[in-house]
Amino acid sequence: MAQKGILAFSGGLDTSVVVKYLQEEHNMDVVTVTVDVGQGDDHKKIAAKAKKLGVKKHYNIDAKKEFVEEYIFPSIKANALYQKKYCLATALARPLIAKKVLEIAKKEKVSALAHGCSGKGNDQVRFDISLRSGSNLPIIAPIRDKNLDRETELAFAEKHGISIDKVAKKFSIDQNLWGRAIEGGELEDPFNEPPDEAFIWIQTKNLPDRPTYLEITFERGIPIAVDGKKLEPIKLIEYINKKAGKAGVGIVDHIEDRVVGIKSREVYETPAASCLIEAHQDLEKMVHSKHQNKFKSIIDDEWAYLAYSGLWNDPLKTDLDSFIENSQRFVSGIVKLKLFKGSMRVVGRKSHYSLYNQEVATYGKGSTFDQKLAKGFVELWGIQSTEANKLQEKRSTKT
Repeated sequence: MAQKGILAFSGGLDTSVVVKYLQEEHNMDVVTVTVDVGQGDDHKKIAAKAKKLGVKKHYNIDAKKEFVEEYIFPSIKANALYQKKYCLATALARPLIAKKVLEIAKKEKVSALAHGCSGKGNDQVRFDISLRSGSNLPIIAPIRDKNLDRETELAFAEKHGISIDKVAKKFSIDQNLWGRAIEGGELEDPFNEPPDEAFIWIQTKNLPDRPTYLEITFERGIPIAVDGKKLEPIKLIEYINKKAGKAGVGIVDHIEDRVVGIKSREVYETPAASCLIEAHQDLEKMVHSKHQNKFKSIIDDEWAYLAYSGLWNDPLKTDLDSFIENSQRFVSGIVKLKLFKGSMRVVGRKSHYSLYNQEVATYGKGSTFDQKLAKGFVELWGIQSTEANKLQEKRSTKT
């Protein structure tokens, strides 16, 4: 009797190849699981492809709502950008996908877990650690285990009649509701400008000649409305993705440090993520003290690092979550963004919890700020610096 393995299945090149390797080299019956986190795929086609590949059973799980509420929203509260750039779209989805795969693995009583990650990428870390945190079953990763390159995979796919779309042949793509990652091919030369054909969410030509405005309403750190309309979480992100994308906003192109130590050139489409994180962070500046903002920036960086590095279930992240959640109790208000020909900036914000006091801040008449008090403050504030400079000058004259 053949053993049974379970595979997180996207229907793309890597996971399609893995199905055949599990069947042929491990003599396994394969169960496939597609977790819908907003990648926009035709799940009927994926199920049909799984069937054509000979899998014994295929599951499709709609996890979009859970993805937004339990993964994306916490990342907004944490202003989560790995290395100040990447919104963690793929990184956030992996622990959720692993969680759903483990649920089906238990139901199907499988003997092994499998994924289609390479040994160069971050996803192997995210999947392995998440799967290992909930199971002691062996993990099989043929792309990594056999040191396969993309050309070998494409040849293997052709030999076995596995159909691969044109974009997947040119680039490696990962996509969900929070972002779209594009890598490989000509993008591996970090001096090559990404071609327009690489982008499908963001308009790169014939951009509107008038600016686009977005007004985002937050309640306790969570976006609840856009442009005065209350929207369900999924619809809200889809709305911003579409509107910001049409304005050319949300392309991220940077050199990234992977977990395994490799520097890689990464290109992302993240219109909604770019807008929401920028707006949320700006609102925090208005309602938090400077001490809160300074310290929380440290927490945010560590949170993003843990999520990126596959340590979603680490106890430290749980501790950071508690701090971040408590910090959001006054992060409510509206932020106005101006989007124009690929640029984005905050042009307005307001909150009932604002620490900005116009009567104190104004340079006009009626200011309640007594400027005379500043003289003594400045004297005390700079006393160590001024005395240190005087002492240094004395020492230098003696030598």
